[in-house]
Amino acid sequence: MTQTATLAVTPFRKKLRTPLTKNKITVLQINLGKRCNLACTHCHVEAGPKRTEELTPEICDQLIELIHRFPQIKTVDLTGGAPEMNYGFKPLVEAARATGKEVIVRSNLTIFFEPGFQNLPDYFAQHQVRVVASLPCYLEDNVDKMRGKGVYNDSIRAIQRLNQLGYGKNPQLILDLVYNPVLPVSEDFSLTPNQVKLEQDYKRFLKENFDIEFNQLFTITNLPIGRTKFYLQRIKLYTPYLKFLEDNFNPTTVEHLMCRNELSIDYRGNVYDCDFNQMEEIPAKSGTGETLTVGKLLAAGSLDIIDEIRTASYCYGCTAGCGSSCGGALT
Repeated sequence: MTQTATLAVTPFRKKLRTPLTKNKITVLQINLGKRCNLACTHCHVEAGPKRTEELTPEICDQLIELIHRFPQIKTVDLTGGAPEMNYGFKPLVEAARATGKEVIVRSNLTIFFEPGFQNLPDYFAQHQVRVVASLPCYLEDNVDKMRGKGVYNDSIRAIQRLNQLGYGKNPQLILDLVYNPVLPVSEDFSLTPNQVKLEQDYKRFLKENFDIEFNQLFTITNLPIGRTKFYLQRIKLYTPYLKFLEDNFNPTTVEHLMCRNELSIDYRGNVYDCDFNQMEEIPAKSGTGETLTVGKLLAAGSLDIIDEIRTASYCYGCTAGCGSSCGGALT
């Protein structure tokens, strides 16, 4: 199969046969910017130390107003880059917690050892922030290949620090880990492993070797966007990988897709159906076909003005096998 054989992949909207619609919005996922202390090979955001894009004070204020105005928002999910490095992180945490919302921070863990950020674990515990941390394997070699030399050991030290504060033990201090598979090197593709079984393996290995505890493991499929897409295109596996995902399409995942009850906001205040559409710059649209911003949501006085979710071929990544989302497997 060649890179030009894009017609071999069925458009996702045709696979569904009926439009993918929004449910009531309960999750606000905010990408604060592309600044990060790491530059991981699989990063769909293409974040890194040289990126400077981040939230502005104006958009931060609008987001805080959104958080205060809409009690239907149950979860504020902060991502990046390294969200902790970008403007607005602490104001958004504190606004969400002050209104009784769950706050998730998607942390790379190594940020704890950067100058100026050493107090983050204590800050997380103080505000009962739920930490969803990247640890794409429980073995050192695999992690360092994906994320950089020394990242595994720093991650272990960071988790141990969180454990000392009660994370993974105190029911108010939730620590979840995220597994990503290694990028393929041939057409011998595989789906993410069974999440329940892999979680048991993670817990056993990390407890025995490092006395580490955590709550849940989330298995997340590598979607062919960002650096993963560029890598697959370079080795001529982009279309074969998409076709593999399509061939493993599981219709029972569709009901549980994260895009159905969330809004994804970028650092410029634009609104998307999900983080992946954000990275591919496919904006969400209202029922009248208008692209949306945080300002427009505030002016409309509603979060529920999107009828149909915009889809693309990479949506097969969220619906293959047991499914994939920011909260792990879907079925």
